[in-house]
Amino acid sequence: MKKLLVLPAIAAVIMSSCAGNPEGKKAEVQDSVATEQIATPAGEVFNVDATQSKVVWTGTKVTGAHTGTIAIKSGSLNVNNGVLTGGTFTLDLNTISSTDLEGEYKEKLDGHLKAADFFDVAKFPEATFVVTKAEAGATAQDVKISGNLTIKGITKNISFDAKVIESNATTIKTEADFNIVRADWGVSYEGKKDDLISAEINFKVSLVATK
Repeated sequence: MKKLLVLPAIAAVIMSSCAGNPEGKKAEVQDSVATEQIATPAGEVFNVDATQSKVVWTGTKVTGAHTGTIAIKSGSLNVNNGVLTGGTFTLDLNTISSTDLEGEYKEKLDGHLKAADFFDVAKFPEATFVVTKAEAGATAQDVKISGNLTIKGITKNISFDAKVIESNATTIKTEADFNIVRADWGVSYEGKKDDLISAEINFKVSLVATK
């Protein structure tokens, strides 16, 4: 009888110490930063429209999940005959905002995300991504992107799948959906002992660039 009572207790401890990662394919991470950056990608330069572009983040924990946005400060995409060949963009980490909360709960979470044990925005107000390689995928819309992601002064080269939703003479629209392991960039806060947070963060990136 005692053994039967112990098993649920053990299960509860295991559940309280694990947090499933948000949905999304984990980006491939290289051990070192790619040194062969595309200095001058082929094609024309399209400027990212920050008002139409967005980054949505999702993090999970044992008891649930939080989601929110980060504003894109600036950026550009390179296009050659309708094909994405390069690009770069900068995020304003001071704009990190949760969208699933309101009032004091939102203020508390937003403030914590900006603190040193998360993104430390006072010291590192921006995050950047620079494309180092753009490879054709299975269809005309698909492209595999590799690039240097810098967060909290730490730069790693990551690779993930993206899609070109629209490409014409004046506009290019791209989307990507991927996870990163936050500790790789020094975002190491584990959460409360009875409500640990996931090792990965999901990013959904939508870029609209125009001439």
